Amino acid sequence: MRVSTSQIFNIANIGMANAQSAVTKTQEQIATGKRVLSPADDPIAATQILQLTQELARTEQFTKNIDVAENNLNLEEVALKSITNLVQRMQELAVSAGNTGVLTPSDYKALVAETESRIEELLNLQNTRNSAGQYIFAGYQGNTRPFAADGGGNYNYLGDEGQLRLQASDSVSVAVSDSGKKLFVDIPSSHNTFYTEASADNQADPAARISVGQVFNQEAFDELFPDDLVIRFNNPGDRNPPESNFTVYERSSGRVLLANERFVEGGAIEVAGARFNITGTPYPGQPSTPATLGFTFGGPVDFSAAVSEVTVKVGDRSETLVLDRNVTSAADLAAALSANNDTVVGSGAVDNAQKLASLGIDVDATGFTVAGGWNITIGSGDANTNTVMGLDTTGAGTTSTDGVVGEAGDSFTVNSTNKQGLLTTLSRFSQAMQNVEDTPASKAELAEIVAKTLTNLDNTVTNLSAVQGEVGARLNTLESAKDLNADNKLYTEEVLSDLRDLDYAEAATRLEMETFVLTAAQQSFVKVSNLSLFNFL
Repeated sequence: MRVSTSQIFNIANIGMANAQSAVTKTQEQIATGKRVLSPADDPIAATQILQLTQELARTEQFTKNIDVAENNLNLEEVALKSITNLVQRMQELAVSAGNTGVLTPSDYKALVAETESRIEELLNLQNTRNSAGQYIFAGYQGNTRPFAADGGGNYNYLGDEGQLRLQASDSVSVAVSDSGKKLFVDIPSSHNTFYTEASADNQADPAARISVGQVFNQEAFDELFPDDLVIRFNNPGDRNPPESNFTVYERSSGRVLLANERFVEGGAIEVAGARFNITGTPYPGQPSTPATLGFTFGGPVDFSAAVSEVTVKVGDRSETLVLDRNVTSAADLAAALSANNDTVVGSGAVDNAQKLASLGIDVDATGFTVAGGWNITIGSGDANTNTVMGLDTTGAGTTSTDGVVGEAGDSFTVNSTNKQGLLTTLSRFSQAMQNVEDTPASKAELAEIVAKTLTNLDNTVTNLSAVQGEVGARLNTLESAKDLNADNKLYTEEVLSDLRDLDYAEAATRLEMETFVLTAAQQSFVKVSNLSLFNFL
């Protein structure tokens, strides 16, 4: 067989290139310490290496999560311990305040000073932030300051009820925070009580405020519970002579408990066993201008011979009125429009009066009136209704233009509850001591409030202790998860090493052999490439 010179060179080039590639690969393996440099080296091992690498990355993230979780829980544990110590000090003050037979109003002022200082300290603790600047008791609203005073003795919770969680392992998720509402607001009360709040729609500027208040007659308040009270401010003209006034009614039934009561800024308001006060100048609202749509009787029509209908619309509500009787005057027309019986059997006129009442319409011989101020439209009538009313009642009909809907005044609510927040308990305790007088009745009321305060503080300690136990259990869970992750990491690294790491002894031997093959190929090529008949002539 004849072998051309070009074939000799090609075969030699391929052989040396393969030998050189083998040497280079082995050198790279030795340099990196890895047996598998690409999936082509070992497809099955490469897949397993990728899975194990991802497992190590997850384990590393779990370790970081555990560090963050431990920091958060340790911070919460310290804050709860400080709050518990503070509550215990307040229990001591409350016991001292219970000596009503010995202490004077001057003595109580000293107790008030420390109580107010402790309230400020408690507020700061409940607004504790972690190293990232997040409020730890705000639920999911970490950037929102959870507790804020409104200036009237009320403390509002502005966070939510969320509970942050972190993944500590594939199967373990641990809560790393507790909502301030759960910890410090939803504490069982020793008695039915309430919390107060101003409506978000109030218009007074500066805003009027309602105090935290007290239950001064438990029996009377228990009769109201669980209903709420609404305090709405009225137009001064509702009293004679005109002056600022309010009405108090039950939220659910609308039953009025105090009607057009004279308002004295900061004066005690006592209703249904609850006592509170409102400061500032609440917006009184604006009275409505009644809407009127007069009609002019234009001649008799006997609707019993041909029943007619008109549609009456007030605001976004409408009703159909039926005329089914002989109308010979404006008085007859008013009676027909407000009928509560049928002249023509089955006509439906029997419902006229009820329909007008549902729309808030009064009708007499002069026309229609809507006291609430919503304008009224009369339409969908016919030629006969046009005649008796002297109005265009066909199609879209006729609409009044003089009605003006009034504005409601500021409102406040007294919300019944069987829970009482820690800050509210201390605020009421402080106010009771501030207001105590050197009389048997005043001191008896204070003694009752002190007793309620002590019970509520006991409930607070119980609640805090339960959460402290939960925090300790979570820290133990994190410790166990940390140990498990460490074991898992060690095992994974061993398996990964077996699959990926290089056997240096084997690689060194292989490199020596591959280097020898490359050298032999190069030397052989030199000799073969010099073979020629001219060398033997």
